[in-house]
Amino acid sequence: MNLTIVLADDHPLLLSGTEQFLKNLQFKVVGTATDGNEAYCQIIKHQPDIAILDFDMPKYNGIEVGKLCLQKGVETKIIILTLYKQESIISEVGNTIHGYVLKNDTIDELAHAIVQVAKGNNYISKNLNENIHLSDPTKTIEHLTITEMKILRHLAMDMSSSQIAESLFISKRTVEKHRSNIIKKLGISSSQNALLLWVQKNPNFFIK
Repeated sequence: MNLTIVLADDHPLLLSGTEQFLKNLQFKVVGTATDGNEAYCQIIKHQPDIAILDFDMPKYNGIEVGKLCLQKGVETKIIILTLYKQESIISEVGNTIHGYVLKNDTIDELAHAIVQVAKGNNYISKNLNENIHLSDPTKTIEHLTITEMKILRHLAMDMSSSQIAESLFISKRTVEKHRSNIIKKLGISSSQNALLLWVQKNPNFFIK
């Protein structure tokens, strides 16, 4: 996959190691940065397919860079690569950023995240499940409608709202409305990202 990437991390050794790993996988690293402002400038300059950003950087953190890009209308997809496990970062997936990977994950997971994000999917590290409280499916699944169950099954197959809408012959807006209702019924955080985690945690309830 011939993707262009901007990479930012304020730790030179980590930056160099990740850059070499990406190049070995034939990704094209078009720019690197050691602080948030430089990362933003590199993104504006190169307009890469994907930017992989550390969260905790000088000047701007990774989320702030994502917000600046969103305000500028930049189409680059942002993946946060960090040591931090925070719900506040998860809440930004699907909004200002598109992926969230932990530095202590295997390096192969970063590659998988890049591929998924490039396809238009959001990606959240599976290891985050250990620190995020998710509701008990056995107590809530019975409250979902047939359509809501269909949408959850599609989410479990890593499909985006647009793909679900096309598959079910409904509008994307209708899909988003159903997702909002699902979130309320399951009693989880009011974002699609918590819903994605819930589905990842309970895939057998939806794939049959």
